[in-house]
Amino acid sequence: MTRALLLAALAAPLMLAGAVHAQSMAQSAPRPLPPGPSTWDQHRYQADQHRYEMDRLRQQNDRREAATRQLQLEGRQTRLELDQQRTTAPSTAPLPPVRSVEEQRAAREAATRRRETTADRVGEIDAWLDRRPN
Repeated sequence: MTRALLLAALAAPLMLAGAVHAQSMAQSAPRPLPPGPSTWDQHRYQADQHRYEMDRLRQQNDRREAATRQLQLEGRQTRLELDQQRTTAPSTAPLPPVRSVEEQRAAREAATRRRETTADRVGEIDAWLDRRPN
């Protein structure tokens, strides 16, 4: 008898759970969906979306082209201003006088002496740097 009671106590919750599960499955059956837009309306809606997107892209392109034209004009104006500032008025200072042949020869000989003196001094420094260490 105790065994029967024990079995009944264990089996009752399992049977109730099975019945509740079957009832919940019956309630979760798919309900019919409300009528949606027709296929014709869906295509019209999609066409409207495409048209709006194309208009948006055209407007964006127009704005970019206007900005590009504006930047080109500003660049051209800046370039003209820089060219105008860069050009200097012609110099009115007189040209240096042309030296005579003797003066040119004297200047060349003086330059040659300066180069030789500099080369001698640099040669002494190079010789000192190239010496062998002790």
